[in-house]
Amino acid sequence: MSRYILALDQGTTSSRSILFDHEGRIVALAQREFSQHFPRSGWVEHDAEEIWSSQSATIDEVLVRAGCSAADVAAVGITNQRETTVLWERASGRPVAPAIVWQDRRTAPLCEALRAEGHEPEFTRRTGLLLDPYFSGTKLAWLLDQDAALRRRAERGELAFGTIDSWLAWQLSGGASHVTDVSNASRTLLMNLATGEWDSTLLELLRIPPAVLPQILPSGLEPGRVTAQIGGRALSITGIAGDQQAALFGQACFRPGMAKNTYGTGCFMLMHVGEAPQVSAHRLLSTVAWSRGQLEYALEGAVFVGGAVVQWLRDGLNLIGHSSEVEALAASVPDTDGVYLVPAFTGLGSPHWDAHARGTLVGLSRGTGRGHLARAALESIAFQSAELLACMEQDSTQPLLELRVDGGAAANDLLMQCQADLLGVEVVRPAITETTALGAASLAGLGCGFWSSQSELESLWRADRRFEPVMPREQAAERMHHWRRAVERSRGWAEA
Repeated sequence: MSRYILALDQGTTSSRSILFDHEGRIVALAQREFSQHFPRSGWVEHDAEEIWSSQSATIDEVLVRAGCSAADVAAVGITNQRETTVLWERASGRPVAPAIVWQDRRTAPLCEALRAEGHEPEFTRRTGLLLDPYFSGTKLAWLLDQDAALRRRAERGELAFGTIDSWLAWQLSGGASHVTDVSNASRTLLMNLATGEWDSTLLELLRIPPAVLPQILPSGLEPGRVTAQIGGRALSITGIAGDQQAALFGQACFRPGMAKNTYGTGCFMLMHVGEAPQVSAHRLLSTVAWSRGQLEYALEGAVFVGGAVVQWLRDGLNLIGHSSEVEALAASVPDTDGVYLVPAFTGLGSPHWDAHARGTLVGLSRGTGRGHLARAALESIAFQSAELLACMEQDSTQPLLELRVDGGAAANDLLMQCQADLLGVEVVRPAITETTALGAASLAGLGCGFWSSQSELESLWRADRRFEPVMPREQAAERMHHWRRAVERSRGWAEA
């Protein structure tokens, strides 16, 4: 019997491959960073070929680190940065333009034009999403609108569009599979949330030719449906999910009312809501969680700049030499001394959805020092997430009893305690914080019979530490009030 599941975790700043054993433990991990490109203000791009080469290299590396071969792998799972958009030639497999990253805001004018024409309610009704540059549909529309030759080629079926899962599946299969899973498709502004199919009305509104689209498949796949060529062997890809849905699955949030927050480049809070989509009164997103024969749904709140604010302290301000130094620097002061940082570097996500907001630092005094800035940066992550949970609790029918957390910044104890204090609920960090990759592995393992059931996966989930709120609720409310004042000062700054 094969010993491992291979999870490919393709993120915004790095590509990783992780091997998991039958106990859900990490056997080996390989990671490679790749370049970020910022050609204009508000534009964020990747080189899709560099993404593939970095991901491919980690596959070879993780097998070497584990001292095994592809013969020891039962199946492959893919999880990915979701809304990032790739357009490539079917004949050559080469991209025809840079990949437009989910953070990119260049399609704000298109979204505003569609909104002004009264189309947003229709998009929301059909997709559960809002008209925002975040989603990949307007990115694809922009690429085709900018180049008439590309549009003609797309209409002739010569080009293929995909989010990163599609791009990886294409490359792994040698161009044999142009597919996406329903969780990634639900983030395009092009898929009907109720049916799980591409929506012809929305395709027409965005002028997207159907010939360019991948086939939508379940998140849990049957062996043999999509095949990867790895190490000279054909391995089935039996799990695909967007990174945040994969993290929800990896946190074993299988029942309605369970929620998780992932602290990565951005922060993404998802609550499982069951087998029917739920409409939010607070501009949260209704999205597909996954499909394993039955569509299951989640409410989602998206923070565009989470852990990336620490990278900004490191690379933009040279305030720290390494990201791991931020906790000690922030802990060097008892509080921010009234300083609030709103990291709206690429606009604001949920619940504001302001593409024109920009980063704002308020409350500075002559006594403000490096520690205050570091603490304000960490707290900005917790403040944004607390806003999301407040909206989510009002939308849902039951209060959240705990929040399961993961992602790189979840290792920061100061941030997690701050999060618990602001939320007023227990924050639970799992023993395995690589829950995005674990979710992809879990889907793949269920698909190939490596694990027998979701109940078995629940039994493998373990908590590492629980952070109990200690801040008085009146103090937390006052701090949230000041945070909202700071957010208002960031709104609409980049409007023409």
